[in-house]
Amino acid sequence: MSSGVHAALVPGGVIGNGRYRLLAKSGADGRSNAELWRARDGQLNRDVALTVLLGDLADNEAAARARRTVERAMHAASFTHPGVSRVIDVLTPGTGIRPDEGILGMVVAEWTQGTDLMDLIAEGPLPAGAATRLLEPLGAAIEGAHHAGLVLGADHPQRIRVTSDGRLRLAFPGPRPDAIARDDVKGLGAILYLLLTGRWALPGGPSGVPAAPTGPDGTVVAPNALHPYLPHELSSVAVRSLEDTSVGGIRTSAAILQVLDQIAAEEAETALIPAVAAGGDDDDQVVWTTQRPRQDKQQKKKLWISVGVLAVATLTVIVWLSVQIVGFFSDEPSKGGGPTVVINQPGSNGQSAPAPAPAGPVQPGQIGVYDVTNQPDNANQASRAVDNNPGTFWRTDNYFQQFPALKPGIGLMASFAEPVKLASITITSPSKGTKVEIRVASSLDAPLQETKVIGVADLSDGQTQIQLNEHEPTGHVLIWITQLADADGGKNQSEIREVQYTRAVT
Repeated sequence: MSSGVHAALVPGGVIGNGRYRLLAKSGADGRSNAELWRARDGQLNRDVALTVLLGDLADNEAAARARRTVERAMHAASFTHPGVSRVIDVLTPGTGIRPDEGILGMVVAEWTQGTDLMDLIAEGPLPAGAATRLLEPLGAAIEGAHHAGLVLGADHPQRIRVTSDGRLRLAFPGPRPDAIARDDVKGLGAILYLLLTGRWALPGGPSGVPAAPTGPDGTVVAPNALHPYLPHELSSVAVRSLEDTSVGGIRTSAAILQVLDQIAAEEAETALIPAVAAGGDDDDQVVWTTQRPRQDKQQKKKLWISVGVLAVATLTVIVWLSVQIVGFFSDEPSKGGGPTVVINQPGSNGQSAPAPAPAGPVQPGQIGVYDVTNQPDNANQASRAVDNNPGTFWRTDNYFQQFPALKPGIGLMASFAEPVKLASITITSPSKGTKVEIRVASSLDAPLQETKVIGVADLSDGQTQIQLNEHEPTGHVLIWITQLADADGGKNQSEIREVQYTRAVT
């Protein structure tokens, strides 16, 4: 069968050796010749999301690309996150697909209730606050997947849906065979650009959606050049995520998440301030109408999504206020006070090993939560550990069993603009008894067993200066928590208020 003949791919058609009845087409990704469908699983009697890879079995190159996409989706089946639809099954010709169906592969995922992303932006761009709150869960999913060494393929808007509680979700998994982690980062920036402007900023976008305008040098025009009311930081991160990393482009989703978290916090604070009525008697500001309001279905859908986003934001503010109140009465910020404990590393003879001489502080370019179980604790708060403000903090979840009962540990992975040799790391924390290892890594997502320990310490209540062993310059340094502080009430939880990295003399 040729790649242009697919008689069954219409609503009501049955594919997958008679198992899946097609209900509605959600879109298409022309880059991988894929169609995206909502379908009914006749065996399990449930709705599913199908990524259907079309083509001719005689085309060896197309068949190989489809096999690679299916394999990558199968590897991602073990990754679970609210921002990604769970992969249920993958099918190939001869295994769930008849050779005469004109289908080279199929990824079956759980169906995401809600609405299409394209419906959300059909009537125009979203406010900055709503865009950031929608995008954060998807960004966190991408960050978690990259730490696990996976690529999600979140770089096409029709693969994304909006859940009923106001979150963006990758509803149709199945990355292109040549997709890399950088493509996910570009996709996240392009989706942010789409939410803010209604325009798509990457090649291969859906029909009917205008492309992002470009300047004389070919770069994408910033969103706040189109809509001046948008925050500069948010506009900048959308553009920089699309740029080549060699000219200052953003490399990881963690950097995008940091800005999203900042904008969301600012928007939440602004929402608590009463609006000021505009003054003046200009008749042009008055809108008159003699018509009944239109019962527009798309507008109603968008309204419900906005209400859901607002509810989530309100709940977030309430939770934040509760955490601050509890923190005020329990773990008051150390604000850099308390004793400073210096910990030297023992040598092979039990004596303190000579540490590299300090040369001065160095600031990491980015920092993120490192978690081998793909369930990072408070990933959007990691940057607070290096913001030079001991009044803010990153905190682990509350564990009722000590490590390694539920996971081997958790940590903060810092990345530097260039390889650096460190003399010491100073950690400000109120969590006395927390055991940490300082490890150097070859990359952000390096397996734990491939990292090297250059220092160990038990944190004190206050500042703990950890002198480090001799090591080669590195671009990635991990603070790995192997034992949490024993808090009251059987809680096991640790908090890091500030981390200072001191460069060694080279």
